[in-house]
Amino acid sequence: MFKKRLLIAILIMASILNSILFGCSECISTNLSLTSENENNNDVNKKPLVVCTTTVLSSIVMDLAKDEVSVDVISSPAVCPAHYDVRPSDVEAFKHASLILKHGFEPWVEHLKEASGSKAPVVRIKGEWNSPETLKKMYMEVSKALEDYLGIDVSDRLDKAIEGIDLTESWLKETSRKEGFEGKPVVCMLFQKNFISFLGFKIVAVYGPPEKVSARQYESIIKNATKFNAVLVIDNLQSGTEMGKKVASEVGAVEVALTNFPQVMPELNNMTQVMRWNIQRIIEALKNAEVMGEVNVLKEQIETWKIATIAVLIVSVVEAAVIAALLMRLRK
Repeated sequence: MFKKRLLIAILIMASILNSILFGCSECISTNLSLTSENENNNDVNKKPLVVCTTTVLSSIVMDLAKDEVSVDVISSPAVCPAHYDVRPSDVEAFKHASLILKHGFEPWVEHLKEASGSKAPVVRIKGEWNSPETLKKMYMEVSKALEDYLGIDVSDRLDKAIEGIDLTESWLKETSRKEGFEGKPVVCMLFQKNFISFLGFKIVAVYGPPEKVSARQYESIIKNATKFNAVLVIDNLQSGTEMGKKVASEVGAVEVALTNFPQVMPELNNMTQVMRWNIQRIIEALKNAEVMGEVNVLKEQIETWKIATIAVLIVSVVEAAVIAALLMRLRK
């Protein structure tokens, strides 16, 4: 946290020094009048800039507002937004924002707003978003923010977006039924729990961010996963996958990493596409788990056959020894 504040302070100082070293009072005076005139001209044509902290929010804004706004997203979809390190361009984005949208778990938002001197309203869009029901609520929240703070009516596009989410929900439920997700035992990362529960899996153990999982919690995860024969360990891509792989290795399950953010792959433009992509990942993982199960059964059968073979050999050797002993007695 201190490092992030220090970085923002350095960015501000660099901007001030740049003005001192390369500007003169006369130039500054002239430039100020020119800039003011240009800004007045540009403001007429310039679209409002909506700055979003994540690709979840930016994808919703683009679905709803289309070309009525410009959109800038701060954190990469490949990392957890709570751990994001700010860049100089982020200060500029906040500085020119007309509206800033956040989830509420990004600790750097207020620091960027202060550093940039932005007067834009910061709106928190609450709640989860990785199930159809929660995603619809988030679209409604963003729609309200666009209308309340920018005066943009997106009600028609909102209706279409909700319809698209409903269609995705029906597809997810049908796929879950067809693939037999209901009741399958899995271990699940906390940030994927909402989605996995919606699909009907039986979650036998849940773990939070790997850096916060204690040794005792880890033992409990392994115990429950083993007890209920978990077939999958479902990771959250942005939180890291090492722990999920370790758990899967210990309990003989298959690890699969899902994403909670669009644009982690080029073809994933919004959350409904993310949900469909995640489903395909799960289906592939279950097929791998089925193959692994068949291999394990085959190994058990081979081991049983080995033991039986050894037992037969031992019996045969004993019988041969007994017969040999009897023959020796008869000869005497």
